Amino acid sequence: MNYPVKEKLHEVLASLPEGVRLVAISKYHPEDYIMAAYEEGQRVFGESHEQELARKVTALPQDIEWHFIGHLQTNKVKYIAPYISMIEAVDSLKLLREIEKQAAKADRVVKVLLELHIAEEATKYGLTLDACRQLLSEGEWRQMQHVQICGLMMMASFTDDHQQIEQEFQTASDFFDEVKQQYFANDPAFCERSWGMSDDYPLAVQHRSTMVRIGTMIFGPRVY
Repeated sequence: MNYPVKEKLHEVLASLPEGVRLVAISKYHPEDYIMAAYEEGQRVFGESHEQELARKVTALPQDIEWHFIGHLQTNKVKYIAPYISMIEAVDSLKLLREIEKQAAKADRVVKVLLELHIAEEATKYGLTLDACRQLLSEGEWRQMQHVQICGLMMMASFTDDHQQIEQEFQTASDFFDEVKQQYFANDPAFCERSWGMSDDYPLAVQHRSTMVRIGTMIFGPRVY
């Protein structure tokens, strides 16, 4: 291993205030990079490809908390439901239903975040704020025994305009308060605000992020 994973990890962790967790995005990086971070105490890692994730789950320590952070197709849910800790990008009721179905088969509860589409880029996935309001108000999720909605996730626009990025993070933060008050006021599990990546996480932290998803800053360029 020729990349200083441990040093980079410590730099990132030192920059995070108390109450903000790091999801180390390990997709496209080899197991020895993940182990280097693991040996320094990092336990939460993010992957976005089912086959790569399945291989790493088998090869790496069993106390790792795996987060699925990419767009998830419903036909892939059955493969990850037995072991995934959190699915961060639920962008439809259809996907939520499938997670419930497969988690029930695996006899476990899977934590999820609802993904918001706030950025002005068509390539991004996620629920619009109105679609998210509709999903929650219709209430089918309340009957789900094997899914636990733990918060919201979003990606800011890929731009150098810090004002735009901050505006998008603030929109997400305000929407979290709205949803929390209306649907999850008595649910302490609904507490996660997953926004901020390698390029913009300091701004995300200023706008109340509780989980930042950082890969490149820790692991360097993609290895494969």
